[in-house]
Amino acid sequence: MTESSPGSRPGPDPLFAEPRLAACYDTFDGERDDLTNYRAILAEHGARTVIDIGCGTGSLALLLAADGIRVTGIDPALASLEVARAKPRAESVTWLHGTAEDLPALEADAAVMTGNVAQVFTTDEAWTATLRGIRRALRRGGVLVFESRRPERRAWEEWQADTAETVHEVPGVGTVRQRSTGFEVALPLVTFSDEFRFEDGTVLTSTSTLRWRDEAELRASLEAARFDVEEVRDAPDRPGREFVVIARAV
Repeated sequence: MTESSPGSRPGPDPLFAEPRLAACYDTFDGERDDLTNYRAILAEHGARTVIDIGCGTGSLALLLAADGIRVTGIDPALASLEVARAKPRAESVTWLHGTAEDLPALEADAAVMTGNVAQVFTTDEAWTATLRGIRRALRRGGVLVFESRRPERRAWEEWQADTAETVHEVPGVGTVRQRSTGFEVALPLVTFSDEFRFEDGTVLTSTSTLRWRDEAELRASLEAARFDVEEVRDAPDRPGREFVVIARAV
């Protein structure tokens, strides 16, 4: 097991970094139908060494390790990594505390960013630094696979309209009530806040900001970071809603 320091860059959202929320994250996130798609794409490209960027609580990393793949999971949220390290067979993954900029030259076959990871980099500088860090960690010809929501689908409008409180039963924690407390659209950025209320009366909040990039912007940024876009697919679990980008390191 190895670990690196994330340095002085901005930290992750409390949802991932606050230990009590990180312990609930897998329940909050529900079924991860998208992970099957990532496993299939990596198998299609014959990847045997994979970097999971923003690995969080390790759901994909552990599935890939069970497939016999050598996996490095990296995340700036130490609390999420601690959840990942406590899971069965966690020793089969190398967990790093940091960001893509901290990655060594691993000569990996592939790197992935699942969920909203590719959209948390809200500035051009942060996104460029992330892509360059990933490129350094991949072998020539290695693939980067990630998803990004299509701006034209305006998913934030559905999120903004959904104000109902949700109730989660979290194993080992109890009942957690979640409700939206704020929403701001300043395209290409969308910021939303949620409140989480625990059985003992503890109330925690988390605020997230995501950036929407269209296909042309994604392609241009990848080319500048020395990637060739091999394909942009539809997401089978969210048809018409996301780009699934497959790019090759050159």
